[in-house]
Amino acid sequence: MINTFNPLNNIPMEVEVRSVHFSADVKLVDFIKGRLKKLEQFHDNIINSEVFLKLDNTSDLTNKITEIRLKVPGSELFAKKQAKSFEESADEAVDALRRQLKKRKGKMSHV
Repeated sequence: MINTFNPLNNIPMEVEVRSVHFSADVKLVDFIKGRLKKLEQFHDNIINSEVFLKLDNTSDLTNKITEIRLKVPGSELFAKKQAKSFEESADEAVDALRRQLKKRKGKMSHV
């Protein structure tokens, strides 16, 4: 489990990375941690995130799957992306979560 400090609310966001049936490299975990930390720009109260890295059992080159579950107060966001590398699928999943956070923030400001 990796903690990143959230300076806006003084609570560290927990980042838990789990790799299914393989060991994730430290560089990959650090890469994912860095990408998730950037989401704090769009929501200052992210509670935690769970990342699951999986290999799809196909001969297709796009067999790297990243699933991210992001918990924020009152909601849970989820993104699942598949690509040629874990870095690419993690990037795409984080981008999907960024869009969800922006959309959610927009709805919250209209309430």
